[in-house]
Amino acid sequence: MARYGLNAVVIGSGFIGPIHVEALTRAGVRVLGVVGVNEDESRQACENLGLPRVYGSFEEVLEDDEVHVVHIATPNRFHHPQAAAVLRAGKHVLCEKPLAMNADEANELVDIAAEAGLAAGVAYNIRFYPLCHEAAAQAQGAGFGRLFHVHGSYVQDWLTKPTDYNWRVEAGEGGALRAVADIGTHWLDLVQFVTGQKIVSVMADLRTVHPTRHRPLGKAETFTGSAGAAEQQSEPVDVTTDDCGTVIFRFADGANGSLWVSQTTAGRKNSVSFEIAGEHKSLAWVSERPNDLWVGHRDESSRLQTRDPGQMAPSAQQYASYPAGHNEGYPDTFKQLFRAFYGYIEAGDFSAPEPFPTFADGRHEVLLCDAVSQSHRERRWVDVVSSRTAALANGEAR
Repeated sequence: MARYGLNAVVIGSGFIGPIHVEALTRAGVRVLGVVGVNEDESRQACENLGLPRVYGSFEEVLEDDEVHVVHIATPNRFHHPQAAAVLRAGKHVLCEKPLAMNADEANELVDIAAEAGLAAGVAYNIRFYPLCHEAAAQAQGAGFGRLFHVHGSYVQDWLTKPTDYNWRVEAGEGGALRAVADIGTHWLDLVQFVTGQKIVSVMADLRTVHPTRHRPLGKAETFTGSAGAAEQQSEPVDVTTDDCGTVIFRFADGANGSLWVSQTTAGRKNSVSFEIAGEHKSLAWVSERPNDLWVGHRDESSRLQTRDPGQMAPSAQQYASYPAGHNEGYPDTFKQLFRAFYGYIEAGDFSAPEPFPTFADGRHEVLLCDAVSQSHRERRWVDVVSSRTAALANGEAR
């Protein structure tokens, strides 16, 4: 039985689209359908996922008055035009990251969302591990003191071999940045959410490990591995996007930090970690052990805080569905994100602070990527252009 009186459709039937469908169902949202690259793919996806409607196209979804919310889970270059079309059709939108391919597109989407008066979110789901919300409550609480510094990483191995291929490796499909834009932005969003501070300046050193990759002539899916790739017919493609790299940065309050990002670290399937040092204590969390938060002290014993709703801040308790000892993981983060998003829509007060990552947050990540890319090219520190400065540069604010 649906918890919310809202119907959703997911655009995109690849790796992340079905994850949205499954989490939406668990969150209590009725999903009408999922749209693939053509009607046949859409029909197959709907059959696999047990969904009631088959849409022949994206445009058919926009014309359906029974669709209230559209989730965009397509390749990056489609995010801007599809999100804009959804909002102009009078529907709420939740878009996968990155929000857009460049700052101009991101600025336009923020403006369209504001004019439409609709909910517009970005799927930075990692915020919604319960202990990430707990870390935010502690890092921004009275007992933490001044923020000193932050470091961490986001590492994977699914593109370690030159025979590993996905549309994301091509700049025309995913953008000039890949590892930083694809997974690094998740980490950057997370540490800004936890600390409550915005990153304002960056220095980046990036690297393309495999300048040539072998693209299979058939379809290549995310995280499917390279088993049997040597036997597949393929063609070489030039790659300029980043496989790995370091970003050092400064927050608005003067604290500094560093990020290591890689999609070519053998054995690390999907590992996110951060350590945040404050005046009175430190906090550390690793996604491979998501139900533990390390709390460090100088003059007393450090401790490992396990996910226990009864011992967490109220802001974190609401994102823990199960009692202590009943672990919650990656799929649950999408469920909690969607509950925050759909609950906000149903509450109806769009002047209230959004409890989910907004298009403004998504724009800041795009501006961060622009600064990272410029820093790498020019081998220097680059300031992150503020959203207002970017808007002024485009004649969009006075």
